[in-house]
Amino acid sequence: MTYPTPVLGLADRAPIAVALDAPDLATATAWAAQAGPFVAAIKIGLETYLRDGADGVRAVYSALDADPHEPPALFLDLKLHDIPNTVAGAARSVAQLRPALLTVHALGGPAMIEAAVAALPDTRITAVTILTSMDAEALAAVGIADDPRTAVLRLARMAVAAGARALVCSPLEVADVRAAVPDDVVLVTPGVRPAGADVGDQRRVATPEQALADGADMLVIGRPITGAADIAAACRGLAGSLSGNR
Repeated sequence: MTYPTPVLGLADRAPIAVALDAPDLATATAWAAQAGPFVAAIKIGLETYLRDGADGVRAVYSALDADPHEPPALFLDLKLHDIPNTVAGAARSVAQLRPALLTVHALGGPAMIEAAVAALPDTRITAVTILTSMDAEALAAVGIADDPRTAVLRLARMAVAAGARALVCSPLEVADVRAAVPDDVVLVTPGVRPAGADVGDQRRVATPEQALADGADMLVIGRPITGAADIAAACRGLAGSLSGNR
């Protein structure tokens, strides 16, 4: 099947980044091998990267070698947030892995984002706006008086002006962000749950179909896929439901 708007050049893959938040490397590689043929990206976050490092990323991609097609892109979700010089150094330290996307926190400010962009010019530096686990009450607790939508839009515009070529925002703000930033900025949307699925620790959520209809380019989906008894079947089911949805 072919998707109307290919994400990162993979026209035959569902616009999904499957989150490999696995308890060990063997589980992560098994999940990747099962999901890889169906998704646009493999998302490796802090849990896996801090435990297994660059060698763990290589092991995950080695598990995809049996797939005769182009492997899914690497989405390295490290959410870097530090002074600009440190973030630039951290970005350079993962350059050998050639991530398609690398996340930084937009709250780190424009100089930090610019430093990451300069350090990895061939990677889409992806600015995380407001975490999907946070609602207005949680924002107020850390001193942000704005409602989530207002905060997300302000951070999105700032991050793009600083050079970010992708943004992470919840499905509840994605339509507004899509209208506020250039079309070539990739919008990555976590907090996506199929109808009837457990929302877990997420607060600002929507179905995959709704998120795409509202302007998302890539959906981050973890537990609804990796928690399935048959991961490949879960991916095929989601892929089928999303085909032609854009």
